[in-house]
Amino acid sequence: MTGFKNNKQKPMFKLNCKGRLLSIEKPLVMGILNITPDSFYKGSRLSGLDAILKKCEQMVSEGATIIDIGGQSSRPNSIQLNAADELERVIKPIEFIRKNYPQIFISIDTFYSMVAQEAVLAGADMVNDISAGQLDTDMMQTVGGLNVPYIMMHMRGTPKTMQEFTDYENVTEEVYLFLSKKRNEAIEAGIKDIIIDPGFGFSKTIQQNLTILHELSKFESLNLPILLGVSRKSTIYKTLGVTADEALNGTTVLNTIGLINGASILRVHDVKEAVETIKLVQAYLQK
Repeated sequence: MTGFKNNKQKPMFKLNCKGRLLSIEKPLVMGILNITPDSFYKGSRLSGLDAILKKCEQMVSEGATIIDIGGQSSRPNSIQLNAADELERVIKPIEFIRKNYPQIFISIDTFYSMVAQEAVLAGADMVNDISAGQLDTDMMQTVGGLNVPYIMMHMRGTPKTMQEFTDYENVTEEVYLFLSKKRNEAIEAGIKDIIIDPGFGFSKTIQQNLTILHELSKFESLNLPILLGVSRKSTIYKTLGVTADEALNGTTVLNTIGLINGASILRVHDVKEAVETIKLVQAYLQK
């Protein structure tokens, strides 16, 4: 991975995705493709290859650079699938999307090394692990062997238990130190391209999420792309007193703040609005 500064002193990165370069010269959009019946946002739940392809086509046409495919929900108190069941959900959609959209970059959202291995063989370009290797100790070595980018997120516990672990003295500092440590472990495992995710909504209270967003620029010193995943999450809809279905406007507001504070990738349910947010923030920052 190459990180450098342009003339506006904003970081730029080039990631090697199985021989194709993913250039992050300006922030990119990652569209969420949930192949699950129990995602927290019902508008993102998909089943059947036709529905999956239709949603993918929409996100690509609206400007997504990456499609993030996940086979199980990671919402609080979700029931954990085993690797075999998760694999059964995601492999055919990955193959289907790879065939129909050869230009798109595909991310597999999993914390299982077996799923990561098979997904990359089926056509995925990178691995998005919400546990940063904590839930499967073979994950980093597996990704290092696959030679693909690795997105590693901060979380304590599991999705089922994570909200029991929100005790921090300084949440931003502790998340920063965790990601710094995991970056070193990933490099030792042979992973060359790393993206960091502070884990909004994972083992954090609403106020802790907002604190990290306010201090997001501190993570830029790790010289890695920062993924921002706030789309329609409870920090937004609980603060506003609405539902996840009504949280698009709030998502845009927090994405705007995140971009100003250094986010490189927006992981979202709503691609069109995220692309527009990036365009406006870029125009603002160039003034």
